[in-house]
Amino acid sequence: MKFTFTCKKITLNNSVKEYAEKKISKLSRYFPEDVEAFVTFAVEKKNRCVVELTMRSAGGTLFRAQEESAEGDMRSAIDAAVAIIERKIRRNKTRLAKNLRPDAVNLTDLPEEDDFEEDEVELVRTKRFSVKPMTTEEAILQMDLLGHTFYVFRSVDSGEVDVVYRRKNGGYGLIETE
Repeated sequence: MKFTFTCKKITLNNSVKEYAEKKISKLSRYFPEDVEAFVTFAVEKKNRCVVELTMRSAGGTLFRAQEESAEGDMRSAIDAAVAIIERKIRRNKTRLAKNLRPDAVNLTDLPEEDDFEEDEVELVRTKRFSVKPMTTEEAILQMDLLGHTFYVFRSVDSGEVDVVYRRKNGGYGLIETE
């Protein structure tokens, strides 16, 4: 497993990074090939420790979790993020095996869980709209005017379809397609 650590507004000692490697490495049993783990550590207002964990398998499947610990303990946030990703794998094991890449996740290692029932995906609404060329700033303004949490637009700069979205921490994000 390959690890990439990023620290925002904090300097961590090696013991926290080693703890994260140890906990996250346990998830490698679900993947037949090498996995990349991107871990971001941050401290926000009122001493809240935030851990953002993104795992990318060789097949391209992404798993992401973000957790925070109010008591200022980075280790508990790491534990919670790892538990969320493991729960996502377990909850979606049938869907991952059928619809995504069957070789991306080793689902035979998962015990049968009575807690998780297979959720049927129900499409309740379909919308069609034209994707207009605009700048990122115009797309954010349009998104705010509509009161949505995301907005799809065609970038004036690249000509590609992009998405702007409102992040949980109050900022904005941009997804650029290739």
